[in-house]
Formats: sequence, C-alpha cells, structure tokens
Amino acid sequence: MKHLWHQTRSFPPAVRLLMANQFAINLAFYMLMPYLAAHLAGSLGLAAWAVGLVLGVRNFSQQGMFLIGGTIADRLGYKAPIMAGCLLRTVGFGLLGWVDNLPALIAASAATGFAGALFNPAVRAYLAAEAGERRVDAFATFNVYYQAGMLLGPLVGLALLAADFRLVCAAAAAIFAALTLFQWHALPARRGTASGSAPVPEGVLAQWRTVVSNRPFLLFAIAMIGSYVLTFQVYLALPLAAADALGASGTAVTSGLFVISAAVAVLGQLRLTGWAKRCWTPAQAVVRGLAAMGMAFLPLALTPPGARAAALASLVAAVVLLAAGSAVVYPFEMDTVVTLSGNRLVATHYGLYNTVSGVGITLGNLVIGALWDFAERHEALWLTWSALTFTGLLCAAAVATLARSGRLAARQREPVLSF
Repeated sequence: MKHLWHQTRSFPPAVRLLMANQFAINLAFYMLMPYLAAHLAGSLGLAAWAVGLVLGVRNFSQQGMFLIGGTIADRLGYKAPIMAGCLLRTVGFGLLGWVDNLPALIAASAATGFAGALFNPAVRAYLAAEAGERRVDAFATFNVYYQAGMLLGPLVGLALLAADFRLVCAAAAAIFAALTLFQWHALPARRGTASGSAPVPEGVLAQWRTVVSNRPFLLFAIAMIGSYVLTFQVYLALPLAAADALGASGTAVTSGLFVISAAVAVLGQLRLTGWAKRCWTPAQAVVRGLAAMGMAFLPLALTPPGARAAALASLVAAVVLLAAGSAVVYPFEMDTVVTLSGNRLVATHYGLYNTVSGVGITLGNLVIGALWDFAERHEALWLTWSALTFTGLLCAAAVATLARSGRLAARQREPVLSF
C-alpha cells in the first residue's frame, strides 16, 4: 500500500483524480450488477428471456457505443463525456431500483451501458494525455484502483442487499451523482491534441475514416481480441468447471476465484509492471503476458476427471496465472494504442478498440460455449482448455509478428481527411 500511495502521489492531480474516480465507478457498478439478475428474476418475477434481454441491452449499449463515446470525447474534450456518463449512470442505476416493467427496465439498462461508453474512452485518453511519458506507470496504477473497486464492490453490495435491493441502487446512484458534481468542480477541462497540434478532422465520418485507415492499429486490435476472450472466462468457463468438478460448492469456489483474480491485480500490478519494464520491451511484455494467459488453462487440461482436489488447485492456478498475465499486458497494451494512434484522436482509437474487443468477446464466448457443450457430451473437457491455451499462444504469436514487422512502432502523422 505504501508503494501504491507514493506511486499515486507522483502523478499530476488530474491523473490522481481519474484514478480515484475509476475506483468509485467500479465500486458502484459492482455493488449492483452482480445482483441485478437475481432481483429481476426473483423480486420482479421476470422470465429468463426478459432477464437476458435487460442484461444484453446493457452490454450491447456499452460495447456497441464505445466508438460514439470516443468520437464525442475527441470532438468536445474529455471532461464533458466523463461527467455525462456519470450523470447518465446516476439516472440508470436509480431507475433500476424503482421501476418494475420491462420497457422501463430496458431503458434504464441501456442508459447504464451507454454511460460506460461515454466515460471509458474519455478517461483512458485523458489519463494518457496527462501522464505523458509515464503512460505505462499511469495505466498500471490506474488498474490497481480499477481492480480494487471490482474487489470491494460486490462485498459492499452484499451488505446493503441484506436490507433492500433499492438501497443498493440508491447507494450506487448516489456515488455516481457525487462523482458528477466532484468532477464538475475539480476535473480540469482537457482536449486531446496531436503532435504539432493537428486539428480534429472535420465531420464525424472523416474522424472515423482516419482511425479505420490506421492499419497497424486495426491489426493490433484484432490480434488482441483473444486476450479479452481469455479474461472473460472468469465469468464463463471457470465457473462451469467449478460447478462440474465441485458440485454444490462450485458457487462458493467461483466467488473465491473472483476475489483471487482481483487480489492478484491489486497486490501484484505495480511489481509486475516494474519488473516487465526492466526486463522486456513493451512488445515483449505484451507477448509474454499473452502467452502466460494462454498457459493459465493448461493445468485444467491436464487435470484428471473426478479429482476434486486437483481440480480446485488447477482452478486457483488458472486464475492466478490469468490475472498475472493480464496485469503484465494491460499497461503496455493501453500504451501501444496511444503509440499507434500517433497521439491523435486517442479517445476515438480507444473507442474503436473497445468495440472490436466487445464483438470479439461475444463471438468468442459463443464458440467457447458450443465447444464446452460438445466436450462435455464426449467427456473431453480438455478440448476446451486446449483451445483456450491455443488462443493465448496464437495472440502472442500475432503480436510478436506485428512487432517484428515494425508495425507497433510510433505512427507517423497522416494528413487530415475531410468530407
């Protein structure tokens, strides 16, 4: 904690504020979201398809609108979409606790999703701009606060849930309302500029064309899709494996796995980043982190069926290695996006990057889910774990190929396109 405190204080005030904001954002979000499905199905008595629709709308309105949020941030500055996102989530979370009909729930869910699409690209672009040459360290420290919010949020939500779900929603909405007011007073206005103060292209289509024509950036975004599919398995394949191997105790084990994953990032992020900076180039750190994320699933592939103790040990090992690999990758990955953008239209690049990864997660989970069903029917779950290991190694190879070809080097500024 002392290291984290000194590291945090070494950054400009705006960066420190963004880190505190992200902790509060995740605290409020994870206070509510893990318990929303149970509220919809239990307290409100919605059918399973309706619960899935409400949750799916939230995910789609965030993942599908990241590009819009990034575009707005580059055109209007970073402060406005950050504040608007927090205000919109205040309204959305407040509504989720008080409305009980499907159309209103869908509207509230869409509002909470679009809120994330507004502030996420803006926050990361703002952080990159303020941190300057210390972007890697800034993103590493930022991730500690991000993961700490994820770690504490469900615990706070569970305590409030003992009273009433509406209290959870009210508390989460109050946090976002306070963030909106605090940022209005304390967060300096910031607009992203390119090297040489190149202007933002005239027209949204020109802005998008500039980003889409950045071939090295698109190749990197595609190469990194697998890393997000692997990370998401904490919510999909690993809980399924816990339930399959451990039966009724699988739910408790799954909760423990979430805690372990967040704790590894909170406790190890700064040390892992410092070590990676000393030993490797940024590209090497991303490649080796991706390889570690893929290898995290290998112990599960080697675990014999029916061995409960071995299955539990393999699950813990998988989560620890997956979280550690992700912690190595994240700050260098975020820095690479800025590098490939040429420090121009950074928020729009982050927006498109998140949209690509969101689409990849959806498609990847469909494949992993189908493969799990097939493997379970044929008593060959090692196929699923082997496929995930291969995914991580394939991503590592793709990024290594991009690095060797020079495509991950700083991008030369291209002329502004207008329509």
